[in-house]
Amino acid sequence: MPHTFDDSAICWQPFGAFPHFAFFILAVDPVRRVADVLFRFDAGQQIVLHRHMALNHTFVVRGEHRLYETDGRLREVRPTGSYTVSPASEAPHREGGGAEDAIVLFSMRPLPGEILYQILDDAGQTVAELTLETLQALFEAQQAAAAEPA
Repeated sequence: MPHTFDDSAICWQPFGAFPHFAFFILAVDPVRRVADVLFRFDAGQQIVLHRHMALNHTFVVRGEHRLYETDGRLREVRPTGSYTVSPASEAPHREGGGAEDAIVLFSMRPLPGEILYQILDDAGQTVAELTLETLQALFEAQQAAAAEPA
């Protein structure tokens, strides 16, 4: 009997003005340098060009996680249940969902001094960087918002 992951109780957050994905931070441990984050990628869309600058463990919770080359060509498809360990890489790419929205757990494990992601423009120039400390601040803001009375 197939089961579906119900994400209706998750308070998804947009990532600034970048379209086609949202996130929810599960935990950030600055001492152990681990951050666990759920990402939801819109079906049939590609997110902003970026680089993973730290070790990432991923698990596809729902849908199909697609990775694309910088020119938009499909590089890889990861179906539900796929677990991948990806080292830091200078190769930029885009990600997205398949026929339905994809939900992917990312467990990021940066070394001291490593950033998590570089966000790039279409020309490949860095427009933003995300660090563990930035993610910690976002996590604290997420927790504070959840604690506010409705």
